[in-house]
Amino acid sequence: MSTARAERLVNLVLALLSTRQYLPAERIRGIVPGYADAASTEAFFRMFERDKAELRELGIPLETGTNSAFDPEGYRIARRDYELGDIDLAPDEATAVALAARLWDSPELTGQAHGALVKLRAAGVEVDDQAHAMVEPRVHTEPAFAPLLAAVQRGATVRFDYRRSDSPERRTRTLEPWGVVSWRGRWYVVGHDRDRDAPRCFRLSRISGDVTETGQRAAVRRPEDVDLLDFVAGTTVSDDGSPATTARLWLAEGRAAGIRRHARIVERRPLDGEDGDVVEIELQHPEGAADWIAGHGPDAVVLAPDVLAKAVVDRLERVAAAAGERR
Repeated sequence: MSTARAERLVNLVLALLSTRQYLPAERIRGIVPGYADAASTEAFFRMFERDKAELRELGIPLETGTNSAFDPEGYRIARRDYELGDIDLAPDEATAVALAARLWDSPELTGQAHGALVKLRAAGVEVDDQAHAMVEPRVHTEPAFAPLLAAVQRGATVRFDYRRSDSPERRTRTLEPWGVVSWRGRWYVVGHDRDRDAPRCFRLSRISGDVTETGQRAAVRRPEDVDLLDFVAGTTVSDDGSPATTARLWLAEGRAAGIRRHARIVERRPLDGEDGDVVEIELQHPEGAADWIAGHGPDAVVLAPDVLAKAVVDRLERVAAAAGERR
């Protein structure tokens, strides 16, 4: 992505995030830096359509609507759908984020963004002055990170208590650690599990208590043909080594932002005459995700696998039946 386009997308997000009103495309053209360079109205709309698609690909929830029955369709970003949860980072990554946050306040990066907000106010648009605070990171590291990283560097075997997601029971594991990697916002340690005599990876957030080293140091060697990130991405373990299920869903356009944040858009496709996107999302426990998906109502339709689709439909039917009984 070019620097100019990246700056334009940032300015677009700030503009849509800083207002509670729906901004029509023509107003966005006059407010957001970068769109004024379009050679014609047609060129602007092509640029704007590409930018909207890019933001949705990134999981940024664009809402569409009108401020009144007489206004054209507009766009905004709802804070409730945009806010991020805690981000797990290693100490060196947290330092990098802190430096980036400081740069965000520098005049070089905020000049155009500030100008966009001034234009919003001048156009009579209500601006939320606290919108910038939403991008301030809150970071923390898992307690097991430092001792595991130290064990990897020293080539030492470790022992720790581990809790599976489907059970409160904790079991002691003995691992020859090869490395610690981050995958989709979670930290994993990869290595040879002595208890199962096989390669395994464990999520750091489910390690409880202390991580202790056992045996001699410099005794563990990482296999040369193992790519740690590929290993985690290929298994996406559900605590017992079983692979995740890739589900395919249809999401209504501009809706189901909670799902979009974790999914990847594969195509645009209408469903029953309504515009939307087909997305793919990895689920470690599809049955457990049925309640979450069903909570989005008609805005999320499961296309595959069938077992998940049936589970979601079953939950919606039960809700409908319960509502009918209350009447």
